[in-house]
Amino acid sequence: MVFDAAQSKQGCFMPGSHIPILPPQNIIEIKPDYVLILPWNISDEIKFQNAILKKNGTQFLVAIPQLKIL
Repeated sequence: MVFDAAQSKQGCFMPGSHIPILPPQNIIEIKPDYVLILPWNISDEIKFQNAILKKNGTQFLVAIPQLKIL
């Protein structure tokens, strides 16, 4: 699943893969083991906004310039 804060993208699907785009609030219900943060330049902000996930064991990853667990 993909989560995006942009309301214009929510309820749509990723092109070519039909992966649903959901609001970021829904990620708490899913309790993922890992979250891949694609906008690496705001990864600190995303981690801060989802601190509850980190507290529950979720690990955050970025892939630029190399794949790493934050």
